This record gives sequence, structure tokens and C-alpha cells, in this order.
Amino acid sequence: MEKTQVTDGMNGQISSEKASGGFWVFGYGSLMWKPDFEVAEARMARLQGYKRAFALISVHYRGTPERPGLVLGLDWKPTSECTGVALRIGPDQADEVRHYLAERELVSRAYFEVQHKITLLCPDRGSGWAEGESVDAICYILDRTHSQYAGGMPLDDQAAIICEASGPTGTNRDYLINTVAHLRELGVDDPELFTLEQMVRDR
Repeated sequence: MEKTQVTDGMNGQISSEKASGGFWVFGYGSLMWKPDFEVAEARMARLQGYKRAFALISVHYRGTPERPGLVLGLDWKPTSECTGVALRIGPDQADEVRHYLAERELVSRAYFEVQHKITLLCPDRGSGWAEGESVDAICYILDRTHSQYAGGMPLDDQAAIICEASGPTGTNRDYLINTVAHLRELGVDDPELFTLEQMVRDR
């Protein structure tokens, strides 16, 4: 993913921005490869205590009420960590993007929108946040009490659903393949998703 580069001449502006505006959001699925909003900066990042999993039944985007699909969520697992992309939204876009994210991510209220500490992983390019620094980011965590929660489903069952489902934003299969392709491009190892992708391709 192309990351925003900031010249030395803008350091004062960025320092002010760091102190008083904008926000970070943690992308672990389609937000990594299709945010659909202006991003001031994109950095590899890690969230502790959660895993990326196809653990949410989709009836709005990659499935329908008649043939539900599965989409990714951050599922609580204390011994796990999830590597994804931290997207920084500048102060001028903050209100617009917050509204957009609420409409996109909270369509069925199956996620909790929470602030979590994430760790920035890749080197800073002059924007003021150092590699290894922790920042507060909006994270969309699965609500395990929601009727659409599907955590713990065997991979073979996941593959069967993903192969067949599609919705207003496209096929469930393409959602999985695009996410895995982007993880590989970023050098992120996710053995469970890679296995699931191969199972879907083999069907």
C-alpha cells in the first residue's frame, strides 16, 4: 500500500495535527484494500488480544438474508495478535470519515466501535509517529452476543458458505481472495486465512 509521504517543509503542520486533530482507524479486512475515503497516512500496525476471523454472518454486503455470507471481524482471543494497517485520517476529513465508517461498519450493530491501543510497525516517513509507538485507534470488535456472530465455525463450513454467497458489494469469494492477496503483498502471515483461501479455490 502506498503510504503518505511528508516533506520536511510540512513538519510544523504535522506536529500540530498530531497534537490536536484527526484520528487513526485499524484496518484488518476490506479497510486495508478498499477504504473509500481520503487517508493522510497508512502504516502497518498490530493489535494485541484479537484475531482476524470469518466470524460474522453477512446479509448486507457479501450475502443476503436468503443466502448469508461471512465477513471478517476482530474476535477476542487474549493470546493472539492481529497485524493490519493503521489509517490516519486528517482533521479536515475527520467528521466526514467518522460518519462514513459508522454507516459502513455498524450497519447491523454486530461490531463494537472502540478505542484500542495499536502499535505502529513500519518506519516513520517524517509524519511524527515513530516505529514502535502506540497510538489510540478506532477498532471494530465483534459482539459475541449478536445473532450474526459465527465464531468457531470449522474452516470447511466457512469455505462452503464463502463459495456460494454474494451480495450487493460482490461475491464472498472475491472478498476473501482480495484480503488474502493484500495480506501477502504486505508480508503479513495469516495461516488460517491462507488455508481457507486454498480450500475455496479447490472447490
